Amino acid sequence: MTEPVWVLVDPRAGTAAQALGIAERLPVAHRIVALEWGALARLPLPFPTLAGLTPQARAAFVPPWPRLVISAGRRAGPVVRWLGARGVRTVQCMRAAGRFDLSVLGRHDAPARVPEVLAILGATHRVTPGKLAAARDVYAGFAELPSPRVGLLLGGPVRGEGLAPDLAATLGARVAGFAGSVLATTSRRTGAAAAAALGAALAGVPHRLHRWGDAGANPYLGVLAWADVLVVSGDSVSMLSEALVTAAPVFVAPMGDEGRRHLALHESLYAAGQARPLERAPEPFARAPLDEVGRVAGEILRRGWL
Repeated sequence: MTEPVWVLVDPRAGTAAQALGIAERLPVAHRIVALEWGALARLPLPFPTLAGLTPQARAAFVPPWPRLVISAGRRAGPVVRWLGARGVRTVQCMRAAGRFDLSVLGRHDAPARVPEVLAILGATHRVTPGKLAAARDVYAGFAELPSPRVGLLLGGPVRGEGLAPDLAATLGARVAGFAGSVLATTSRRTGAAAAAALGAALAGVPHRLHRWGDAGANPYLGVLAWADVLVVSGDSVSMLSEALVTAAPVFVAPMGDEGRRHLALHESLYAAGQARPLERAPEPFARAPLDEVGRVAGEILRRGWL
């Protein structure tokens, strides 16, 4: 016997989360299959094959086969199609060569309107309404901070690490100007200098700042759960997508180096009424929580694949 769902997990955490998030919303067991890439994975392999994997990773691909496989990322495409050739239903997140039973693509990528493509706002992820409800209990102390509690989710350069400290300070001062208190977290790409500049900019208001690498648990889910307003740096597809699960108004903070696809994502969120640019903060606006991952899981079940 094998689990009915296999999840192909890319070494990059953000890519892996897209596939894992869907699998975790399905009412059946899943197996995590770790992907390790060899030299051939750099090539745009246009046919079903395991050739892009290391020999150790290929060893995991033995029958019995699952009913469904979920993956994310261009490099996983040939592997998923190899399983599809063996009768496995295929769900692929992000663009990859070839056809799949279901391709889950962001609206900002202008996907084709065909039955095998499901267009969503943003990207899939692992944040759920249930996790946010639990985080409200775990981080109940955040309720004591003055309102409005502004959650600030700060990333960094799209390529590389180390956000400019003056940019972090400017953003922190902008948010502090309309916040009763600030709940802030930084990411790996933010860098220590920018995190320190952000902390200095927030010194004049009640705040909690979790710097990437700080001891203790990252209160990221608590920030999402307790924020009255969310400000998210525009470089992070993941954080923008996860913020949509909340009911808080979402404002996108431009970082200045976002490329065409990131800017298209921002515009798709604005057009759907799910976010506004930071220049319009703190102008309030109503938005409904968006559970796109739940919608993807529901579509898989609706099609009777499990």
